[in-house]
This record gives sequence, structure tokens and C-alpha cells, in this order.
Amino acid sequence: MAEEQLGDKTESATPRKRQDAREKGQVAKSMDLSSSIILLAALLGITFMGNSFIEGIVASTVGLLENLHQFDSEQDNLLTQYGKYFRIAFLGLVPILIFVFVAALAITFFQVGFLMTAKPLTPDITKLDPIKGIGKLFSLRGLMRMVFGIFKLTVIGSVSAITIWQEWDYLMALCNYAFPDIVDYLIGVVFTLSLRAILALLVLALLDYGYQKFQHEKDLRMSKQEVKEEMKRYEGDPKIKERRKAIQRQLAMQRMMDQVPKATVIVTNPTHYSVALQYTKENMDAPIVSAKGVDELAFRIREVAMENEIPIVQRPEVARALYRNGEVGGPIPLDLYQAVAEILAYVYRLKGVAA
Repeated sequence: MAEEQLGDKTESATPRKRQDAREKGQVAKSMDLSSSIILLAALLGITFMGNSFIEGIVASTVGLLENLHQFDSEQDNLLTQYGKYFRIAFLGLVPILIFVFVAALAITFFQVGFLMTAKPLTPDITKLDPIKGIGKLFSLRGLMRMVFGIFKLTVIGSVSAITIWQEWDYLMALCNYAFPDIVDYLIGVVFTLSLRAILALLVLALLDYGYQKFQHEKDLRMSKQEVKEEMKRYEGDPKIKERRKAIQRQLAMQRMMDQVPKATVIVTNPTHYSVALQYTKENMDAPIVSAKGVDELAFRIREVAMENEIPIVQRPEVARALYRNGEVGGPIPLDLYQAVAEILAYVYRLKGVAA
């Protein structure tokens, strides 16, 4: 079987790689979506909250024009009046700016969630490489970006052209209307044109956002070798981990075997299971399981017991029940008290000790 190459990125990104990319500011985000939402918020803000702003601009402009002939002789008075109207316009603009700011925060949170990182602002000399820059321009991603940009301009231009064509007869007849009516009509046309263009941009931006998410997932994909190396780097080499577990099991078994010489009795079945029980009336409320094993370990427990002259009692059913339900270092199960008591009484009779 051919060895897998690093370039074959067929695996989904691990949570750690996703987190590392996020900390570097590498997230799926569409600038077009942010721009369209901000423009839509600005248009709606001006429409529903912009009366004071528009009135201030109109009033300041009219005031300037009406007092233009007094500019040389009464400059201070003119600037004072114009400043008053400007303040009115500015105060009318404040709620619109707040509304736009909130919309910008909302669309950013929608795309990337809560993210604060300064890594994207860190200077990177590699980005100044002209060869890489030219390569990006002529890459598939650069071509897709250029095609999408042309398509976006075409759609927005078409929407604008259709809107103007629909209003063409009225535009040609504007000379027959009074100036205030012309202004009102043009404001309505500009609003309709802007709304249609922004909505068209919003639809395209949603498509772009989907593409950005797809491209982001594709960029994060990993090869099987990269996944293995990450596991080794953060979780340790599997072979070393297995070796460490084996050593831990060996140490635990050795500690358990050290308790066998201290046992009161060994209960067997008699070949496959061996359970060492320890009990002293003075400081134990119930017998405890000091060691247990099956097959080779059971044989080793019996061997150590014979070396230390520990009584071995054959009780197959009790031995199996103690092995399955008893925990090393813990008391015997309640339902085995009677059976174990009989075994201990038998051992005490052999030793000539009163139970």
C-alpha cells in the first residue's frame, strides 16, 4: 500500500486546530455580508430616524444661501447661525450612527461569535512576498473572487438600470413640477434604488458567506498524518501511552500480590479463580478482598499462599462470586457474608483459634 502523502487532506479539522485557527483570526466571514447589513441599517436609520438630520442639513444650507451676501460684513453672526443648524443635524445623526454600530456588531457576532484577538494585526513579513502575491492573484480562489466581483457589479448595475428605466418617463417630466415636488420625488427614487441595490447585494452576500464557510472548512482539512502528529504532540505517542499503562498495571498487580502473604485465607474454584481474603476481628468490620486473579494470576496467588503457609479453601461458587462482585481493597459483598463466615470458621478450626 502506497504511503499517504501530506497533501491528501481528507480529514475534518480537529477541535484543537479549529481553536488555533480561531485564535489567529482565521474564521469564516463575508465582508460583503457585513457591508450589506451596515448599508441596510444606514438606509433604514435615515428613513425612520433621519428627519432631524435631513431638516438640519436643509436648514443649514438654506440659511447659508440666504445669508451669503452678509458673509463679509457679519461673518460671526453667519457662522453662529450655521453652527446652530449644524448641531441640529449632528444630533439627528447620532441615533442613526448608534443603530448602524449595533447592526455592525450584530452581523459580526452572527458570523464569528465573540472573538477578540490581536494576532491578525501582527506584522507578517511573509505576506510581503511579491511572488506569493502574484500567485494568489492567479489562483483558483483569486479567479473566483474576480468572477464573483464582476457578477456582483452586473447584478447591482442591472437592478439600478431597471429602477431608472421604470421611472424614466417621470424623470423626463420633472421640469413641469415645482422644486419641492421634484426634491420629494428624487428622494423617493433614490430610496427605492438604494433599497433594491442593497437587497440584491444582501442576497449575493449570503451566497458569499456560504462559500466562505465552505472554503474555510476546506482550508482547515488535515491529512491523516497531520492528525496522527497532532495526537502525538498533545496526547502523547500511542505506543508510549500503552507502555505507560502496562507499567501501571504491572505496579498495581505487584502491590496486590504483596498483600497475599497477609491474607487469612485463599478461596479457589480450584484452578481458574483465586481470591485472597483478609480479616482481623480487632480492627475490621468485615473481611476484605486483598487480591484476586484468574488463570495464571490465580495460579500465582496460590503459589505465594503456599510459600507463606496461607490456608487454601476450595469453594468454586464462592470463589467465582467473590471474583465477579468483590473489589480489591474493599469489603466482601453483603450476600456472601454467610458463605465467607463459614470458610473463616473452618480456617480458625484448622488453626485452633476461636472464631
